Amino acid sequence: MTVFASPPMGTSPHLQAPTNRLLLGAGFMLLSALLFGIGNAAVRWASTVMDPLEVVFFRNLFSLLWMLPWALTAGAPACRAVLAERRLLPYLTRATTSLCAMAAWFYAIAHLPLPTATAVSFAIPLFVTAGAALVLGERVRLRRWAAVCAGFAGVLIVLRPGGTPVDLAFTALFVHCIAAATTVLQMRVLSRRDGAMVVVTFLGLLVTPMALVPALFVWTWPSWSVLGALALLGGLLTLGQLAMTRALALAESSAMMPYDYARLPFTAFVAWLAFDQTMDLWGWVGAAVIAASALYTMHRDVADERKAVALGSAQAD
Repeated sequence: MTVFASPPMGTSPHLQAPTNRLLLGAGFMLLSALLFGIGNAAVRWASTVMDPLEVVFFRNLFSLLWMLPWALTAGAPACRAVLAERRLLPYLTRATTSLCAMAAWFYAIAHLPLPTATAVSFAIPLFVTAGAALVLGERVRLRRWAAVCAGFAGVLIVLRPGGTPVDLAFTALFVHCIAAATTVLQMRVLSRRDGAMVVVTFLGLLVTPMALVPALFVWTWPSWSVLGALALLGGLLTLGQLAMTRALALAESSAMMPYDYARLPFTAFVAWLAFDQTMDLWGWVGAAVIAASALYTMHRDVADERKAVALGSAQAD
């Protein structure tokens, strides 16, 4: 699918028009949020018929199967280049953090309402923004910090701390947040060098056998109908992963992550349709604050990029 095509090897995505990169990256991030919202509902359903650790394995197995046709044809040269240049170690570390994040997340959404789990997971951009500034050396402007903090304030409105006791499921959520933030930062580096398709393919190649080990301790054979549903789940989440990886290749992670807040209204709608789970008025107020912070960030970033392009053109003249 050309919509997920990666930039040619050796070609920086930053050669594209800055404004177009931001808008396209935001679009990919919103698509990713929608796909993950639907996918998380499917994961919750699957976790009612088998252990979450087994769901993690099948999710990665079928994601890998979805990617293999590309990896064996058009993507073969790029994948061979990673192996030939011995650049596998960063993929191994990313696979480890991704597996930790995935296992913790699947456990959490199996035991918590989907909108609540999604709201708590929005602590991830706080870690991503700090990591982007401290580790990757990205310039994080004040309004991006303000937008992330506003989004987190919206999360607090949704949760209203003190109303729900902290248990193992919430602990798993916080483990997920830390591991997922680390994974996002790794995606940022890898996708800029190797492209989204290569990154997602190697994730499947490495995480699948790693996920099999804990799954064997809780193994039960799923029915054919459940296997079919898991195959669809793998494809859906693979598309979501590709969309997010492509977004992070187009623009800085600190600029893209606020759009991930759209997962909350998407997830709330899917949870209402699938499980009759609803959020109260304060929940929707918090969701509105989160969405507003992301929209404000997009508006300001695009406006600044246009000014920079106009200034550069004027100086060239």
